Amino acid sequence: MYKIVQMDGGVCLSDGFFADGVSAGLKKNNAPDIAFIYSDAECEIASAFTTNKMYAAPIKHFRAKGEFKTNFVLINSKNANAMTGQAGVDDIHEVLEVLCSTCQEVKNPVMSSTGVIGVRLPKQKIQESIILFNLSKKEPKSASRAIMTTDTFAKEIAFKVELSDGRSFNIGAMAKGAGMINPAMATMLCFITTDADVGKSVMQEILDEVTVNTFNAISVDGDTSTNDTVMLLANAKSGTFHKEAFKEALFNVMHFLALEMVRDGEGATKLVTYNVSGAKNDKEAEIVAKALSDSLLVKTALFGEDPNWGRIASTVGASGVEAYEETLSISFDELCVYKKGELLFNEAMEEKAAAIMKLAKFSISCDLGIAEGSFTAYGCDLGYEYVKINADYRT
Repeated sequence: MYKIVQMDGGVCLSDGFFADGVSAGLKKNNAPDIAFIYSDAECEIASAFTTNKMYAAPIKHFRAKGEFKTNFVLINSKNANAMTGQAGVDDIHEVLEVLCSTCQEVKNPVMSSTGVIGVRLPKQKIQESIILFNLSKKEPKSASRAIMTTDTFAKEIAFKVELSDGRSFNIGAMAKGAGMINPAMATMLCFITTDADVGKSVMQEILDEVTVNTFNAISVDGDTSTNDTVMLLANAKSGTFHKEAFKEALFNVMHFLALEMVRDGEGATKLVTYNVSGAKNDKEAEIVAKALSDSLLVKTALFGEDPNWGRIASTVGASGVEAYEETLSISFDELCVYKKGELLFNEAMEEKAAAIMKLAKFSISCDLGIAEGSFTAYGCDLGYEYVKINADYRT
């Protein structure tokens, strides 16, 4: 019926999209710190934002626009433009006025920011960098590097969707995120472009649904940012749409980027999948899975490569959902270490479990043994490097 093929090109794979990163002098060593995404046709836009009540000026600016189309997203790193009040929104207006007067092709632009909270936007530097924009450039890797903060690598992905009748459309994305990641919506910045001919309401519906099991299912440190943003832009230039294929491709994009953020968690050495099943319902399974991915005791055990299944059991019990010692089972990958009240953990099993925990990627599964509810969350360990990075974040 359709085929989804991974491609190079990131946000520039889709027809009519262009992107690049330039330096405004916000980062050291002339590294790119300002990115843009431009479409030569106006786009429908779907979005998701942080649940943090102290949401940043770019989100205030976006929400104040109501229903609109755009063909340009401007992104800066190093400065979150958060907790800056009305002045922060006014700074965005001033920057975008210069952008529109400099680049006549730009229509109804929006802005996104990431970096330090509580500092006014360095608008003069950003305004001066606008003359460096070349809207005919397709440099997605440069754009993805420009939006990095504590990330250790750029994050991008793209797919071509080929339908059985020979028609096709594309979808690509870039994201940043390594810290201040908690499953309370988007929890990072992500920009997705597509040339699929999809209407705004359908696009928003699919984005909301896919977010639940991707960006809303990850945790690095349990903190939710003021700037978390997902934007999905569709310019319809392919003239093609297939709802089921689009949803699967979007899931592939967002799931890949979500796991890349956890893998790049500040100081992280482990990517762990938490599979919770047998819960009273899906919501209770989600509560347990997220409790496990957030638990500091679990995270530090992961860092120490200690198969302390008791911390898993304790976190399940403390999560507040229906759970019983007599029905709970716990496994590391396929190795069951506790089964419905039976203590299986002996010296030989501990060696096997410890070997699993030395892997860079593995799963912890909890079957509550009550009903059919299930949810999968993703997390990482927490070690010395996380403390070091965040103790020095502003220096």
